[in-house]
Amino acid sequence: MAALSRLPFHTSSHPKPSSLLRLPASLPVRHLSFRCPTRLPSLSVSVSCSSLIEPDGGKLVDLVVEEPLRNSRKLECLGLPRVKLSRIDLQWVDVISEGWASPLTGFMRQSEFLQTLHFGALRLQDGSVVNMSVPIVLAIDDEAKGRIGDATRVGLFDPDDNPIAILNDIEIYKHPKEERIARTWGTTAPGLPYVEEAIRDSGNWLLGGDLEVLEPIKYNDGLDQYRLSPSSLREEFSRRNADAVFAFQLRNPVHNGHALLMTDTRRRLLEMGYKNPVLLLHPLGGFTKADDVPLSWRMRQHEKVLEDGVLDPETTVVSIFPSPMLYAGPTEVQWHAKARLNAGANFYIVGRDPAGMSHPVEKRDLYDADHGKKVLSMAPGLERLNILPFKVAAYDKTQGKMAFFDPSRPQDFLFISGTKMRALAKSKESPPDGFMCPGGWEVLVEYYDSLTPVDNGKVPEVVGA
Repeated sequence: MAALSRLPFHTSSHPKPSSLLRLPASLPVRHLSFRCPTRLPSLSVSVSCSSLIEPDGGKLVDLVVEEPLRNSRKLECLGLPRVKLSRIDLQWVDVISEGWASPLTGFMRQSEFLQTLHFGALRLQDGSVVNMSVPIVLAIDDEAKGRIGDATRVGLFDPDDNPIAILNDIEIYKHPKEERIARTWGTTAPGLPYVEEAIRDSGNWLLGGDLEVLEPIKYNDGLDQYRLSPSSLREEFSRRNADAVFAFQLRNPVHNGHALLMTDTRRRLLEMGYKNPVLLLHPLGGFTKADDVPLSWRMRQHEKVLEDGVLDPETTVVSIFPSPMLYAGPTEVQWHAKARLNAGANFYIVGRDPAGMSHPVEKRDLYDADHGKKVLSMAPGLERLNILPFKVAAYDKTQGKMAFFDPSRPQDFLFISGTKMRALAKSKESPPDGFMCPGGWEVLVEYYDSLTPVDNGKVPEVVGA
């Protein structure tokens, strides 16, 4: 891994992508729309047209067992030592199995864990380097370790004891929690949402190995049709004849400032010579912290954004990214970018304080607001991905709409923070005209209204992400 220091960094130029694999003529292509997209079956090879960027490692990983073999594999799984997965573990199984973390083929063994933790990258057998900034690991406790004993394979079961996967050629090693937390988040302060949910009380051992997932992961929450795998997304981009794909990661409702950034990005790409840039609007669908708007409500809000014409449905693909949210700032934003590269995006929009949050103890941001975009521009293994930094958008009082901030007339601009937006929605007040499409704002108001205690003093149950 010492050779990492000699890797070239990004340049400011944006070369046109080179010719890659062509879409096989026999591959079935189905029409998708935001209202009712189809989750297509996983493919065992990378699906890309001549203008789509190649996935890390040259081939998308697909770890779902072929349908004729599923019953026999399930019987095998039932006879193996059992490891129960948490809700977040199951989300990571989904991520790995569909190829978002390609070329990773399972939960990390110690060598992959250490490379990720200390270098933020993995070196492949051919000597090439791919970015991998966050550990994707499975923690087990002493009891599970004893139950596994000398076995080389284990069965993975969901919280309801349904068989999910077989983990092959396993390796058990120590879980250095403090080191993992410190290197991933840059602090061990109490109150980090993902740490408190998934690490602090987890087992003292990590279990690595190669995954065989018994069937595609389903959440049965009414949103599975929006969960398109990287291969399905590549197929859709090819169907639309996209010659550039620009990805926008979000975990919040879309306001007109976001939309301005996305439409302006498409304009810039057209000026660069691309003929049909397509936007991947990609809300995060895994674990989020308690005060984030739940996925089901966010998807309703995003639908209104397209219905109201704020974004063009013909040049926008909306899909759910299954990863949990770590809130690990510049470390995590590399993971977000790498996963979208594997889905076919060759441009990635990055803004202020990506994947950041407030410090859990002190009254300040946990990360420098500019470090995320700077780190992305230098990250080993992401040289092929073009990074598009945000322009600052704010509400222009003279125009009555969201616009790019003009420092020569700061008195004309109003910055509406997420905190302010939530306060307005909770009190059922309207933001300035032009801040968010009316239909999208109504969804947000309805969500916060659903949190108001009813007559019995209880808050209605809200379905989480």
